[in-house]
Amino acid sequence: MSSGNTPAKAAPRRSRRAFDRDKALAVALREFWTHGYETTSVASLTEAMGINPPSLYAAFGDKRQLFDEAVQLYMRRHGARLEQGADARSALATLLRSLAADYTDPSHPPGCLIITGATNCAPGSQDVKAKLRAMREETKASIAARIRADIDAGLLAADVDADGLAAFYAAVVQGMNQQACDGAGRETLERVVDAAMAAWPGTPARSGQASVPSPTE
Repeated sequence: MSSGNTPAKAAPRRSRRAFDRDKALAVALREFWTHGYETTSVASLTEAMGINPPSLYAAFGDKRQLFDEAVQLYMRRHGARLEQGADARSALATLLRSLAADYTDPSHPPGCLIITGATNCAPGSQDVKAKLRAMREETKASIAARIRADIDAGLLAADVDADGLAAFYAAVVQGMNQQACDGAGRETLERVVDAAMAAWPGTPARSGQASVPSPTE
């Protein structure tokens, strides 16, 4: 018989479930990209990532912080920028063709997370919407800056509206996103790019010469 003084055995500790943080983040990116920030719940995230809510909070903070990391991952993997060293028209055409390929790539959700990630947000999530809007505005501003550089270099006429032209091509990008989300393929988006680049202003005319149209792609 036990004397009653034998110390009780400590209950075995539950081991924390190990998971690959990078893989879990990639899964979260796909969830946000597919459903948007507002519609994607913590429950759906943890189910897709194969972890429990405490593990999500311990690894990523909260849903908003996880979304911010997902956006950073998206930009590293899919973010496209204007190439350096090219004139604005060539750089923009290259960018649009890159987006046509990426927006329709079957290996991931269609379109662009930065455009669709916060389309519908409740009042409490307006900061998410503002963050993505600011990223889109930054891209538009970079296009306008390249156009102004070409104006200064004499590659475009002095009366070209740089901000208006940049807004036009930003609208083309957003339209390509929607077309891809609606099921359009790469070939269709390439035709959109062709039409958009045909609208590029002609090179400025020299004294006594007519304006020369931009070359077709």
